[in-house]
Amino acid sequence: MELRQLRCFIAVAEELHFARAAERLHIDQSPLSRTIKELEEELGARLFVRTTRSTQLTRAGRLLLEHVPRIFTALEQARDSVRSASNGYHGQLRIALSDGITPSRLPALLAQCREEDPEVEVRLFEVPLAQQIKGLHDDLYDAGFSMADDVGDGIVATSAWEDELMVAVPARHPVLSFRQVPLEEVLHYPLVLGDPAICEGHARQVERILRRHEQEPLIVQHVSTFDLMMTLVSAGLALGLAGAAHISSSRELGVVARPLAGKPPMLTTYLLRRDAETPEMLTRFIERVAFIDSAGNLSNAKNSRPTR
Repeated sequence: MELRQLRCFIAVAEELHFARAAERLHIDQSPLSRTIKELEEELGARLFVRTTRSTQLTRAGRLLLEHVPRIFTALEQARDSVRSASNGYHGQLRIALSDGITPSRLPALLAQCREEDPEVEVRLFEVPLAQQIKGLHDDLYDAGFSMADDVGDGIVATSAWEDELMVAVPARHPVLSFRQVPLEEVLHYPLVLGDPAICEGHARQVERILRRHEQEPLIVQHVSTFDLMMTLVSAGLALGLAGAAHISSSRELGVVARPLAGKPPMLTTYLLRRDAETPEMLTRFIERVAFIDSAGNLSNAKNSRPTR
């Protein structure tokens, strides 16, 4: 198999339309069809079923699609490793980020890595949770962060840090009359939440918190990014539920963060890694995660003490 053939396969598999795939690849449809036919002959299996109305993957095509992206990821990482070495780094840590992790400790963690291990390059990859788990199993990533701890066999998930769940409120909204907003009050208004298909772990944790109340939430939209959530909140279309760090990092004007009443509900970010012997570089990284979390918790405890 040639990389050229695999690139053509991915384009058709994602578009499920030969004309659109050819346009995406900047080639004519005829050579694209020939390339797919060559690949099918080489593999001895039909990859697509084409009719006058649609193009669909066969079972063999779906199986191939599961593996091909990892080939390109491995090639990209090999190229990055060579570049990293030529730039003077002696090692590389590949860290995956998935499903709406709260970024409250990440900047401090990366800064500490840079200060204490300047010869190690830390590369970040934003990927869906399923891709992170596959990548950890296939040694495409050394570790990752997620808000889901149900990650299956062979992967260890440990709590990395916590962030308070808060309400993102438009300016001049009625709930701003509360210094701490009761959750039942929040449920009287339209909500915008993270998309469970993209922010899987975040959505699960928020759903568990909402389930504590019998009232059904009025969810007007699920969004794939917290930037879009804050845009909708700023426009006055809904309230948002997100980690304090997500709200405070928003560039949108007219968004106010309000804590929920009672014991603050916390969102947990987990560190994921293979259940195997840990290389020294990764061990030091894991130790820094624990240190950053304990230092952050101490700082939060000090900040939460009442002033006299």
